[in-house]
Amino acid sequence: MKWKRFGSKPGGYVWALLDPAAHVFMLTIIFQAIARAPALGVSFPLFFATGYIGFQFYQAMATYLNGAVKANRSLLSYPSVAPIDTIVARYFLQLGTTATVGAVVLGAIIVWMRMPPELTWPAIIEAAFLASVLGLGMALVNNVMFVKYPLYEQIFSIVNRPLFMISGVFFLPDAIPHPYREIVLFNPLVHVVMQFRVGFYSEYRAAGLDMPYVYTFAFLTLFVGMMLFTSSSALLRNE
Repeated sequence: MKWKRFGSKPGGYVWALLDPAAHVFMLTIIFQAIARAPALGVSFPLFFATGYIGFQFYQAMATYLNGAVKANRSLLSYPSVAPIDTIVARYFLQLGTTATVGAVVLGAIIVWMRMPPELTWPAIIEAAFLASVLGLGMALVNNVMFVKYPLYEQIFSIVNRPLFMISGVFFLPDAIPHPYREIVLFNPLVHVVMQFRVGFYSEYRAAGLDMPYVYTFAFLTLFVGMMLFTSSSALLRNE
């Protein structure tokens, strides 16, 4: 099974670290030029890193798992290998990869801070877990829908692309004026990013944060994805 996240090329793992570091660096340079302080705390890199890494627990998971069945098509000819095996293997590999990258990037930023933040691990772990569950649920749906409806893959790509811009990565959703704040808060990833930041900023009150909504959305998506994936296992194996 193709379980290696970046194949046999060690440079792939270097890129896994450089990608978030580059995004954080670019956002820091841009916003330092137009603002005197970040929207939260005193460190631009920490603010953007908490937003980017929190979002990546969903985005990287969904992106990597979306092609799980297609990438392991040849292995599905073996009766002992089920389509769900490809999803499960990639889920844990990607979760470990994102967690490791997040620990390195955020750890490096915190080490260089004059006053390192006091971390609230339950909030960090909860946000990361729910983001990964949401990514898993969407991937289960997408693996089936991509096979059944090729046009859906293009539509999903278009719809999914602006999520980075509207998920609170570089702004505080609770600072948006009414009624736009209520619209933004319909996005469960906004709450994920807010909860992730709660783990790094003890002073952050995260007005509008609704974790029960995220739990409901994430596990409902997972349930629908599992039902659709299970009922389409024969199609996925023989396609």
